[in-house]
Amino acid sequence: MHEISLVQNLVQQLKELAAENQATKILRVTMEIGPLCGVVVDSFRFGFDIISSEEELLRGAELLIDIPTVRYTCTGCGKVIVTAGPRPDCCPACQELTLFPEGGDDLILLQVEME
Repeated sequence: MHEISLVQNLVQQLKELAAENQATKILRVTMEIGPLCGVVVDSFRFGFDIISSEEELLRGAELLIDIPTVRYTCTGCGKVIVTAGPRPDCCPACQELTLFPEGGDDLILLQVEME
């Protein structure tokens, strides 16, 4: 489960941000986790809950996760399908199986609320 190492890296980044801003408490962390980035959102959330409970700086912090949409372009007819859910099985217009994805592969720290 590589989500734990991702959360550990996030916690290190949050500690550095807090130190730079003389913050003593992180209240809320907002992440963007694209559906194509290879991260299991539930596992990431679980890892954050466990690790943040062990860190005074993060104890009780809220984790918000934004899942962006992905644009799939059909290679057969050019139709664009936009979804934040699973990859479409085929193009709804022409039934082509080859869909080219655009976006949705990022893991980004969007916002940190601290005091």
